[in-house]
Amino acid sequence: MIKSVLSGFYPAPLNTKPREWLRASVGACAGVLVTAMVCQYFYGLELTLHLIGPVGASAVLLFAVSTGALAQPWSIVGSYFVATVAALIVVPLLGHSFLSASVAVGLAIGGMCILRCLHPPGGAMALCVVLSQTDLAPLGLSVFYPVMLNAGTLLGCALVFNNLTGVRYPKAHVNPAAQINHTPDIPLFEWGSFNSDDLDAALADVEGFVDVTREDLERIIRSTEKHALRRRMGNIQSKDVLPGNPVRSAGPSVETSHYPE
Repeated sequence: MIKSVLSGFYPAPLNTKPREWLRASVGACAGVLVTAMVCQYFYGLELTLHLIGPVGASAVLLFAVSTGALAQPWSIVGSYFVATVAALIVVPLLGHSFLSASVAVGLAIGGMCILRCLHPPGGAMALCVVLSQTDLAPLGLSVFYPVMLNAGTLLGCALVFNNLTGVRYPKAHVNPAAQINHTPDIPLFEWGSFNSDDLDAALADVEGFVDVTREDLERIIRSTEKHALRRRMGNIQSKDVLPGNPVRSAGPSVETSHYPE
């Protein structure tokens, strides 16, 4: 029992290579630096220091895990906006305190979920605005300017750097309905597998937030099925399976009736 619990604290293996670690590190460094310099130029050092924390957290997502659902453009822009709104609502009611900061974070999470822009640094942004008694909250609605400037600048850096270094960003969303019944474009080993409706039903069963885009999740599952099928069939390739003919191999014959026509 204890071993099972402790196993959850062990770090999971990474599927990325050191080259990707270096790419993400350089990108995050450049993104944070450019964002801080731009904000300082327009709004001064003190205000920039109050806002740089969430920027650093967002940089991890936008450069290191840019394919995740939490790192997409609407996530950072929408979350910063919602968090600032939550903070400006709470401060006049509860003042500058840990209680008001906690309420602002809760409101921000609720708003981000409703608007589908969940982004963890948004919670930090709400804290920064509430707890800054002299530099941020007193600005009122004008606080949106530096906050959104930071969001836009960091996002611009991520768009340029990620795409220049071979990482497609942002992830394109594919309409699931457009993929239904397009079986001619699906490899043979994927016939009889799941479709878009099945994936939607499975995601609904989770009833929790999954930090992976729907497109990446489908690609991973289909790739897993491909490798599993190849492992089970040995040297037999899907191209060797012809409709109406058995598979020729050294082992027992496999009829194509196992696959839908």
